[in-house]
Amino acid sequence: MGAPFRTAAVFAKTRAEGRRTAVLDALGGILAIVERSGLRVLLDATTRDVLGVEGRPGYPTAALGAEADVAIVLGGDGTMLSIARDMAGFDVPLIGINFGRLGFITDIALNQMPEVLERMLGGQYEADRRTLLEGEVLQGGEVVLHALALNDVVISHGVTGGLVEFTVRVDGVNMYNQRADGIILATPTGSTAYALSANGPILHPSLAGIVLVPVAPHTLSNRPIALPDDVEIEIELTEVRDGSAHFDMQSFAELAPGDIVRVRRSRRVATLLHPAGYNFFATLRQKLHWNVMSETHGRA
Repeated sequence: MGAPFRTAAVFAKTRAEGRRTAVLDALGGILAIVERSGLRVLLDATTRDVLGVEGRPGYPTAALGAEADVAIVLGGDGTMLSIARDMAGFDVPLIGINFGRLGFITDIALNQMPEVLERMLGGQYEADRRTLLEGEVLQGGEVVLHALALNDVVISHGVTGGLVEFTVRVDGVNMYNQRADGIILATPTGSTAYALSANGPILHPSLAGIVLVPVAPHTLSNRPIALPDDVEIEIELTEVRDGSAHFDMQSFAELAPGDIVRVRRSRRVATLLHPAGYNFFATLRQKLHWNVMSETHGRA
């Protein structure tokens, strides 16, 4: 049980080609619930402008972070990743309403939203603090990109294909040299995303770790490894025809031989709020279909 809120920032999925009306309907329902619960509403300016919401002012991110004590996000996991990074600097917790596909971190189904959201705004929720990564891309010793990631940092080849050759260093010590399609550095949150599809392990969100997962490594003995999250990891590109570094697949930089991607745990965290009674294993069973058995299972 948490303390009830006073001011809510509201964000909605803005890339909604062909679904704008559905997004607006869902957004209207959220705004009505928030106001009925006695909270002041601050609507994100981008949401208002892109979706054409009428009759409400829009507020920039800095104002939302400074004024709101909870953020409500209508969208998929990609929308939630973006807003979580923006709000992490203000320590504003987030409630995710799923308007996407899988919904690992936007875990409130749209059809459950009216009942669940009202209870959460009244203080019935579970708080879940998630690690963020921060990193930079260095070219010639100069930082050309600095970004945060809630899921992962991915180094990969570009559209021309081919392998990426790189050296991995942990706290300045060489771990290995590798040729692969790429490498993923994932948080526990990101361990159920791209890293999982590349055969990485699932880390419980409460664990303090970073997973390194090579993507289609040229040496098949190179396996994923979980590292403590207080280390600094450097990936130096030694050979690449067309490479890139992606932070949550939303911020990126092109890479060339000699470039370095340096990653560490951020001091910032993202706080996700779940409905009361939330259980991570139940989420895994639902999203990964762990509870599905064949009809003949157990029959003689």
